[in-house]
Amino acid sequence: MSLSSSAPWLKYYGNVPHHLSYPQKTIYQMVKAAAERNPKLPAYEFMGKKTTFAQFMQKIDETAQAFLAMGIKKGDRVTICMPNCPQALHAFYGLNRIGAVSNMIHPLSAAGEIKFYLNFSHSKCILTLDQFYAKIAPIMPELDNKECKLLLAKIEDELYPHLAVGYALTAGRKYPKPPRKGNYIWWSEFQRVGKKRDLPLPREFGKAEAGASILYSGGTTGTTKGILLSNMNFNALGLQTIAASGFAPIDGMKMLSVMPVFHGFGLGIGIHTALIGGACCILVPKFNVNTYAELLIKKQPNIIPGVPTLFEALLRAEKLENADLSCLKGVFSGGDSMSIELKKKVDDFLKAHNASVQVRQGYGLTECVTASCLTPKDYNRVGSIGVPFPDTYYKIVKPGTTQELDANLEGEICVSGPSVMLRYVDNPEETEHTLRRHDDGRVWLHTGDLATMDSEGYVTVRGRSKNMLLTASGQNIYPEEIESKLNNMPYVAESLIVLQNDKLVALIYPDFDEAFARGLQQSDIEEAMEQNRQELNQQLPAYCQITKVKIHFEEFEKTAKKSIKRFLYQEAKG
Repeated sequence: MSLSSSAPWLKYYGNVPHHLSYPQKTIYQMVKAAAERNPKLPAYEFMGKKTTFAQFMQKIDETAQAFLAMGIKKGDRVTICMPNCPQALHAFYGLNRIGAVSNMIHPLSAAGEIKFYLNFSHSKCILTLDQFYAKIAPIMPELDNKECKLLLAKIEDELYPHLAVGYALTAGRKYPKPPRKGNYIWWSEFQRVGKKRDLPLPREFGKAEAGASILYSGGTTGTTKGILLSNMNFNALGLQTIAASGFAPIDGMKMLSVMPVFHGFGLGIGIHTALIGGACCILVPKFNVNTYAELLIKKQPNIIPGVPTLFEALLRAEKLENADLSCLKGVFSGGDSMSIELKKKVDDFLKAHNASVQVRQGYGLTECVTASCLTPKDYNRVGSIGVPFPDTYYKIVKPGTTQELDANLEGEICVSGPSVMLRYVDNPEETEHTLRRHDDGRVWLHTGDLATMDSEGYVTVRGRSKNMLLTASGQNIYPEEIESKLNNMPYVAESLIVLQNDKLVALIYPDFDEAFARGLQQSDIEEAMEQNRQELNQQLPAYCQITKVKIHFEEFEKTAKKSIKRFLYQEAKG
């Protein structure tokens, strides 16, 4: 019997149910159900201002009304180009209320990228902040859809009055203001239309299988793919995540929602999972380690999801030196693999700050919204990302085939379950290549990630197949494994391993702040990196030896998932 059909991982579930019930509801309906349970509890908090679930549902309905008045109807697409702020949530769920589709994009994308996303999605409107007006306004006349409307929101509109004044005089002054008269609509005016309730909201809700949102993937290769995700995809992810946490229910808990709303991790876990579970999202529009540390101390959240780079930053946060983190019930890392060394450091950090939990690693990809696998609550296995979620199945296949491999053999991860995407937008060839029906009758998502699965169902990721380096001697090298070791060495902020002239070269962005604080000069930093190289080579097999170190003086460019855009650095010179 194959590992995928026998599901040996179930014995490590503890109190987690093996199977869940998935209501045939939209994402709006699921949040509405949570609001009916907890009308007076806060749904989110933004810069100190709390909004209850009852107030949140009212804002969602008003936003839905306003979109109807704008002419947005079922099936239309609207782009949300926003950080983690209330208007993004109102728009996301308001559009779902009327059956429209949210197109989620990064507000710091270049103008050309935003133009591409708007044309690609055939968006009829784009919602963004006033601070991005100067970048977006010039591209509006160039869009394929000349009727696409520009909707501008202000951070100040969602703050208490005294804080709004302070924001306008400080952070708000950094950005050029839109002209008093321009081809745009203020969010505040837009909302006033919604409050009039001139148009009746649809009595019928969309289907669970209908498309709810478009997210984007493929940024590490330079090839962007639009991923159409359904209501069921988001709802299944939320229900599975809550169940797999092992400490459900989460009603009344607080989640520090710092991962960006335009990415599956932030939208699917940080927002939707929290809301349908009745938890409060503490919205963090931009990650800053000092601000984040202050929120940890002041707000005492129960759940913190993040990526390895976030946790690396927390380890260096001076404000957390004497902090009490006994409030934490769940600490989850995703996005990229967390090295064994970093996990130990984070676990030690949590223990030293009175937290009774350890960081639990997950794995996923945007084609499944985000997570589909998680370290069980009481059964950590060193180096592993854990076991599949309830009702989610994993198999390891021989790359390029549908042939399932035996335990401990390396191959491609395939995932099957209710969170697997509908399709790639306008890309049937890639959809057919990625979503395949196997002999067992299931549709499997071919991830392109390489891993092993042991006889008990624990998965260990090796790296992306597209990132694998093949030497002239025929050796397969997974750069992520080397980078995780290098990133834990003195004065290394981040690194990238590339193959040049059949030799492995380490591109390193040093932690200049730490180095200069300790009195090091540039020559000292170069010497430290060479010493790191020598020490690293002692830990590596002969075929993985690093021949040269190159100092990179700027941070590597990242995707929304905080992964380095490797394709930009493969031909690094020097």
